[in-house]
Amino acid sequence: MSDSQVTIELTGDEALVLSDWLHKLQMTDLGRVVDDPAVWAPIHRIAATLDKALPELFAPDYDQRVEAARQRLRPED
Repeated sequence: MSDSQVTIELTGDEALVLSDWLHKLQMTDLGRVVDDPAVWAPIHRIAATLDKALPELFAPDYDQRVEAARQRLRPED
């Protein structure tokens, strides 16, 4: 299994919201959330891939874009 690859497809909104969440997660005390050091490698790899794929991260209205993406992803009542 170690040689196989897994591909995950996300919409732009999903990628932006996940990237924002991963950034916040990495800025917290991850020891409370991530209790297995082996999990760090995929977390960092996913975050780095998203960083490269999302030009929105550097937009002056980044916060508004993330909030708009969150609103679109939230289920309707």
